[in-house]
Amino acid sequence: MSSTAQSLAGKRIYSLLDENSFVEIGGCVTARNTDFNLSEKETPADGVITGYGVIDGSLVYVYSQDASVLNGSIGEMHAKKIVHLYDLAMKTGAPVIGLIDCAGFRLQEATDALNAFGEIYTKQVMASGVIPQITGIFGNCGGGLAVVPALTDFTFMEK
Repeated sequence: MSSTAQSLAGKRIYSLLDENSFVEIGGCVTARNTDFNLSEKETPADGVITGYGVIDGSLVYVYSQDASVLNGSIGEMHAKKIVHLYDLAMKTGAPVIGLIDCAGFRLQEATDALNAFGEIYTKQVMASGVIPQITGIFGNCGGGLAVVPALTDFTFMEK
């Protein structure tokens, strides 16, 4: 389990899923970028916890953005983890639940971060009508990330 599991993002996952059912995927992944001194910053799980678990006996895939890591901003590896989760969910027919708290794309990663958004959008469109997609917004959801909830089937927002 990544060091971000004790964060608010991790707590959201554990409160959503059945007890002891969460299995993290990609907990050792960190940001790949080495520009703008980003390599000097710790990026546990690259700011997103991804995995699967059970809700009332049904399999679900879930990701939760960790605003304590680079403000939850999306970079290349962050997006690859979400895209991989969609691949797994579409193979099994299980829903994807995204718990969003994100400042947008990671400026330090420039075009890699922009491409990352495109990969997420593409996967969401491919999953449309195939698996249920659910989004919960718990904080910031600005910039290009505002498209993500628009592409899901259900969106819930915290006041």
